[in-house]
Amino acid sequence: MESSDLYDVYETDTPPSWADHHQHQCAEEPDNVECLRRKIKYFFMNPCEKYHARGRKPWKLILQIIKIAIITIQLVSFGLSNQMVVTFKEENLMTFKHLFLKDYVDGGMDTYAVYRQQDVYGHIDYIIEQYGHLHNITVGNHEYEKNGAVYTPLSLCQEYYRNGTIFPGNETFEIDAQVQTDCLKVYPMYHQSLREVLPHFELYFKRMLSVTVTFVLKAINLQTITFNNQAHSGRIKVDLENDVDINECRDWKVTGASARSIYLTVLFDCLIIITCVTSFTLCTRSVINGIQLQLAYTLYCRNLCNKKVPMSDKLEFVNGWYILIIVSDTLTIIGSVLKIEIQTKVLTSYDICSILLGTGTMFVWIGVIRYMGYFRKYNILILTLRAAFPNVIRFICCAGIIYLSYCFCGWIVLGPYHEKFRTLNTVSECLFSLINGDDMFPTFKNMRHKSSLVWTFSRVYLYTFVSLFIYMILSLFITIITDTYDTIKQQQQSGAPTSELQKFLSVCKDLPNSGVYRLNTTNSCFFNCCINRCRKHQERLTSEA
Repeated sequence: MESSDLYDVYETDTPPSWADHHQHQCAEEPDNVECLRRKIKYFFMNPCEKYHARGRKPWKLILQIIKIAIITIQLVSFGLSNQMVVTFKEENLMTFKHLFLKDYVDGGMDTYAVYRQQDVYGHIDYIIEQYGHLHNITVGNHEYEKNGAVYTPLSLCQEYYRNGTIFPGNETFEIDAQVQTDCLKVYPMYHQSLREVLPHFELYFKRMLSVTVTFVLKAINLQTITFNNQAHSGRIKVDLENDVDINECRDWKVTGASARSIYLTVLFDCLIIITCVTSFTLCTRSVINGIQLQLAYTLYCRNLCNKKVPMSDKLEFVNGWYILIIVSDTLTIIGSVLKIEIQTKVLTSYDICSILLGTGTMFVWIGVIRYMGYFRKYNILILTLRAAFPNVIRFICCAGIIYLSYCFCGWIVLGPYHEKFRTLNTVSECLFSLINGDDMFPTFKNMRHKSSLVWTFSRVYLYTFVSLFIYMILSLFITIITDTYDTIKQQQQSGAPTSELQKFLSVCKDLPNSGVYRLNTTNSCFFNCCINRCRKHQERLTSEA
């Protein structure tokens, strides 16, 4: 709730219904009622109005501006550092593909596979040979991992069905579904080829599911090369994956450099943590004050005026912007702590830290919209989004059911014939792109014309989806937003209070610079007067009974 919604209504000349003596003065203690109005009205003022009303400086506003600046600087600094780590991982992965994958060409992993038994043995032999001569062939700083005085061996594991006989000519087979794994170890620098180090090694191609070669190197932690034969299609796909683990060196020294930059970065992160803790405390206090005002207003309407406060009026006291800032501060504090630990090489959780800092910064910048709402021309956008949000959520739930039905249907029917419908994830991405008008022609064109029935179904499927979502559902979605915008605009032009809370506050004509808000009695009378009046009301009911 912003002041433009509640505070500016005093400019209207229409006498509000709450001006009636029996309805909002409730025939008792009009001074206390006015005290309650001023307290609530002051709560909904913007920082400038609060400064004119009580001379209170807008510390939260100043703090948020400072916080936006320093958090953005922190995020940019972390992003540049993280970019170096990502580059390091990608280039290391590319290096190992060229070192350990035989005849590898850049960009060829999608089609990199072997088709003959001798090629499989040749690729495994090539990996072991390259691993044994790593010191002599690599231009990077790579070293074998040691466990004490012994090198960590290379692990060669074959995963296959325990028993099985397959006769394609007779169209018969017998398979024992139990999977067995055999692993062999190869130590570096003590061998020449696969046959020399493992002379009895044999691959069971008819029953084989996969062959995995795993080894550990310093500078990059874990390398896994997989020969995937799970489909038993005659094509064994080869892939290389790496698992990165970054650790602090036990002893390091760089001549001509100092750790001053690291210390300054840690101090800057500590400053951000202190700023976010302060912001968290101030916003939490404001939320608590709003809840207290809500309870007092609810007691007043229920016990003295015999009215039930609608939920929409109760929610006006809960400032969603403060809650957003509290969530942002929490994420930024946790992310900054992780960043300090990453900076000091205690942790290497770059992904978790990136999510926390990125989300926290996003919420901080979204919170800037709150201060834009103090201007009437910008405030109509915020009011439209807030008013249309419930209807939009209900509309999305209904449209989402239709969207999921198309996803499941496309996946099961078109999946075998179109690469964009192979998995539920790719189906959802493809349909979402179609809604936005992207990649429409290739989606139609790439449909394989192997089955006339499925091809005809795909046309009906795609044409109905595009027509339904683009021409109907999206148009209805825009209509919801437009109708809400027109309603809010008409309310602002009329200037008449639209809720019971606004009508209650519209009775107070005191301007922020009138001086009445500086009275000391307004700080505490409001709770006491409500409690006393409720007590008197209960005593009167008891005496009448």
